[in-house]
Amino acid sequence: MNLTCLVVDDEPMARRLLEQYIERVPNLTLTASLGNPLQALEQLQESPPDILFLDVQMPELTGTSLLKVLKKKPVVVLTTAYSEYALEGYELEVTDYLLKPITFERFLKCVERISHDLTEGSDPPTAPSNTLTPAPGATPFFFVKDGTKSVRINFDEITHIEGLKDYVKIHTLSKRITTLQSLKKLMETLPAGDFVRVHHSYIVAMKWIEEVHRDEVVIGETTIPVSDTYRRDLKAIIEDRQL
Repeated sequence: MNLTCLVVDDEPMARRLLEQYIERVPNLTLTASLGNPLQALEQLQESPPDILFLDVQMPELTGTSLLKVLKKKPVVVLTTAYSEYALEGYELEVTDYLLKPITFERFLKCVERISHDLTEGSDPPTAPSNTLTPAPGATPFFFVKDGTKSVRINFDEITHIEGLKDYVKIHTLSKRITTLQSLKKLMETLPAGDFVRVHHSYIVAMKWIEEVHRDEVVIGETTIPVSDTYRRDLKAIIEDRQL
């Protein structure tokens, strides 16, 4: 299945990089590469592509603002150097989020997932395994991508983790980081018994739970729902530590 692509980015070098990546993938065809978001809006209304690679920060009209005025959206992939836009992108139902500098490997994984979804249909794509980089052995931390840098997250500082479709928001004692990842992958990385999944969208750290109710747990000023599916796992850990 051949897929048409439109690149919209006010940075010429960023556009050229995506153009080169698209040229290297046989089933992708570049229809246009634009630096002006207003021109892009006109192009999208007249001849929408299959995939839109859209920069977030642009003059005159930001990428997210452009999406808000589109009545019919193609498959959208946001491109930016700032991970804080991931949550807004999730709310606008974008398909993927590429952090600059974009590697060809990451670009290719994005395209493969989109191609698979468009041709065969599938469950929502999971994050690539190399987004999360645990240190070798039983180490008490891991690294996640945040923009152009990798940030160390200590296990004992994590209070809870919130799932946001293809992204997660990791809450720690000192910061919150939104990164491309899946809760399933995180549960495989975190030490068993110290963390428990209590909901489709939440993992909590046992050491920071202050109160446990039937349908929720309390961590500081945050109340987190407990679903029927995961209540048994939480109950088992609590009973094991009950006096």
